Amino acid sequence: MPSNSSTPRRIGLTALGAVLLAATGVTAYATTPERTAPLPLAGMRILISNDDSMRAAKASNSDGLGLYELRRAMCAVGADVVVMAPWQVQSGKGTAVTNGGVLTAQRRTALPAGYENDCAQAPSRGAVYGVCLADGPCAANSPSATPADTVKLALRAGLKAEAGWTGAPDLVLTGINSGPNVSAQVNDSGTVGAAVAAIDQNVPAIAFSSSGDGTNTSFPRVNYRANAEFGARFVAGLRQRGLLTADFVLKVDYPDVSTGTPAGPPRWTRVGHGQAVWHAYEPTGGGSFRIGLGLCAETPGDPCTETLKDADSTALLRDGRIAVAPVTADRTYGVREPHPETLRKIRRYVEHDAPRR
Repeated sequence: MPSNSSTPRRIGLTALGAVLLAATGVTAYATTPERTAPLPLAGMRILISNDDSMRAAKASNSDGLGLYELRRAMCAVGADVVVMAPWQVQSGKGTAVTNGGVLTAQRRTALPAGYENDCAQAPSRGAVYGVCLADGPCAANSPSATPADTVKLALRAGLKAEAGWTGAPDLVLTGINSGPNVSAQVNDSGTVGAAVAAIDQNVPAIAFSSSGDGTNTSFPRVNYRANAEFGARFVAGLRQRGLLTADFVLKVDYPDVSTGTPAGPPRWTRVGHGQAVWHAYEPTGGGSFRIGLGLCAETPGDPCTETLKDADSTALLRDGRIAVAPVTADRTYGVREPHPETLRKIRRYVEHDAPRR
């Protein structure tokens, strides 16, 4: 059982859609230590994982910096946080798991500069573990656990053994991923796959992803920070209304705000069918193929262009909107929505009445 909340319950999309107001406006929760009221996530235990690793060493910020921003924001609003993340970058691993061998959860003692004291007041002090596939200490070149491995290990054994947590955490957060996870990419996303591993264990989960800059090769810290602070308010609103659920993952994709334009209002979406990027295979001879990434032209008639109405598309992110979509383990939630009138009302609320950011 979660430590400080009731067992996840089934909720309707109407109630869940309404909480998007809480994402930025139910209470102006600043992530600063000066306050007299109880912190909005006080007593809540949160596991954080990702698919970008826990290294945060690359100049592009593509190898886990978003994880530390998410950890920072959640501790600032009172959560007790533990991180278990892949030892190496595992982007694109989906829900893949490792079927044999030994996994080692190795605690990171020297954290990235500027993040050392973010969780100093939390009971678990924001402990960060990297998970490798090794029978013994993780070395620099040790193979990595997959994103789903890290969450399953944490929930089934790791949190109890390493952090002393009995029972499940109240919530699993994955990300913040370097780059959006929308439309057909959702099936490949290790960020989403790790969150799906959580709801498979009946633990509520939210997957966060942030857009890069205009080149989409660099991921500014400001994008991660804006997403993380939005996420802290979003989680607080869900908790306040008793809407944390393991029926589906909530997927949050955040736009690029590095140019100084703040994010527009969150929009309730569904997983689309288009492809922002797709895997390409170039023959090199002898039955070998070089793996590359193709980019969708996103023009009428192009086969990878999004055509599904209300999709969580890259076009929506380019417009500066925050895309929120529900995702079940079979990736179909919202695509076969049984209550279109309810969905219409939620979308109208989100698009017209929710606060800007």
